[in-house]
Amino acid sequence: MSTERKIYATFFGNEEYPVEWKDEQEKDLMWFYDDLHCPNPISPLYFDVGGWWGTTCAYMYRRFGAPIGSEWLAKKINGYVYTAIVPPKTAPHQVAGLFEYYNKVLPIYADQFLDRWKKEYIPNLQKWGKVMIDFDWKNASIPEMLIHMEDCLDLQQRAFEIHWIMNLAQVAASGEFQAVYNELIPEDPDEDYPQITISSHDRNWDSLHALWQIKEAIMKNPALKQLFLDKKEEEIMEQLPAVDGGREIVDMIDAYRNEYGFKAMYSHEYIFPTWYEAPAPIYAAVKGYVETDYNYLEHYEGCIKNQSEAIERARSKISNPEDLKRFNEKLELCLKMMPLTPDHHFYIDQAIYAHMRLMFLEIGKAYAAAGKLDDPEDIFMLEYEDIRCLGVTDDYPGKEIAAKNRAAMEEAYKHNPRYWYGTVDHWQLYEEIYKQVLWGYPEIFEKEMKELEEKKPISKTVINGIGGSAGVMEGIARVVSTPAEFDQIQQGDIMVCRMTNPGWIVSFSKISALVTDTGGALSHPAVVSREFGIPCVVGTTRATRLIKTGDRVRVDGNAGVVEILE
Repeated sequence: MSTERKIYATFFGNEEYPVEWKDEQEKDLMWFYDDLHCPNPISPLYFDVGGWWGTTCAYMYRRFGAPIGSEWLAKKINGYVYTAIVPPKTAPHQVAGLFEYYNKVLPIYADQFLDRWKKEYIPNLQKWGKVMIDFDWKNASIPEMLIHMEDCLDLQQRAFEIHWIMNLAQVAASGEFQAVYNELIPEDPDEDYPQITISSHDRNWDSLHALWQIKEAIMKNPALKQLFLDKKEEEIMEQLPAVDGGREIVDMIDAYRNEYGFKAMYSHEYIFPTWYEAPAPIYAAVKGYVETDYNYLEHYEGCIKNQSEAIERARSKISNPEDLKRFNEKLELCLKMMPLTPDHHFYIDQAIYAHMRLMFLEIGKAYAAAGKLDDPEDIFMLEYEDIRCLGVTDDYPGKEIAAKNRAAMEEAYKHNPRYWYGTVDHWQLYEEIYKQVLWGYPEIFEKEMKELEEKKPISKTVINGIGGSAGVMEGIARVVSTPAEFDQIQQGDIMVCRMTNPGWIVSFSKISALVTDTGGALSHPAVVSREFGIPCVVGTTRATRLIKTGDRVRVDGNAGVVEILE
């Protein structure tokens, strides 16, 4: 950590971007827009009790003695989530010792975590999800439901403590391999590193394989195939049981829903319906696979082949046997941990929040039946203490609070959030690792400062970002705001969006390249694009505002540049 503090910029709000600051300490931090997890205005309930920030992050920093921060805070600004990382608060005489502790324990976590993840953590996470929804809602009183809610909140917190243990263990394994790679192969003209560091077996691959199996069954039946080609998903859902062989497909889709349906359009929220509740997105995904006759095995085997070839090219550049041994050791550990990126999304970010949504919704149904709320979904427009007060009193203004909060949330959609507030110093920009690998700093900030300094008009045809996946592709742009628009994507389109999450992965079999507003080298769109072998540029900040559907664009994932050609 730097001994002298260097401040690069401050912004405390203005008429267009008003901010209420609690104190000077808040203003002294860098608050960055969390468009990676929460790109939309946030619901009151999620912001109050759902956020991954706060106590679980403090647990992470404490457990690891991490010299990379001490707290991770959240602030709602104009309806959107901004988070800030508090620098380490280590006593001067403890700094060297904690650095040594951190460096000694992290490799052990990285080496041993996978066994613990599979044998202990995954079974617990699956059990906790069932606990959340397998409750006797029909016979329980509202106070009994509220006690269950408290139990579920405890489980959610523990799930995210596990999340952070996993996250830092993986960061250690990935960071150690990248350091060795950069040392031994300082020049990488073949851009092999991104292709090497993909996951070859995880729940993403499992879900794609399961969809492909449904598609294969449909393709064997001409009547079923024609139904999926001719009809929209709502019509398919209605007509499928009556078609010869359709019942078996319904059963396969129901099995998929029970295994992979605990996810929503945006995982880090409570307000979006899950695929488990509303399976239309599953039918849309299968329809897309039928239309393109998606070949999962060809795609998967090609991806693994490309990875193997990239590894061998890298090894061929290392002549010293001791260096090669060191390279192989770090590579093995890194690849062992790579499945944890999609798998922690599957078991925690998606599933735990999905089960929490279903739990809260049951309380909302009880409140609506008792006349305390107009709609069960209004439960998400309340804060934690509102839910407790409303459940046990007859005159609490729950309906009024929900209506007011919903109106404020809808108004927030009219606001265009800026990327940061507060104070940007050297530590926040160049030493704090999470903003770098996930949110695309310092590049996003440096680009903004350069544009302000040069006072040149922002180019409307050349968009600079961060190379997320190597390769160059020209094609027709398809700007996508939500997964509801996946059916508009044509084979070979270049998808342009704010951010992706695991719920978007079904679209990747169609697209030829990807461009996102946000993200860094280890963000979801970058990682999945590498798995699918398509060029990707992340962290553009403005692609969705400058690119229109139908534009012809060129995506250079090597240079991190997107050009609008016509």
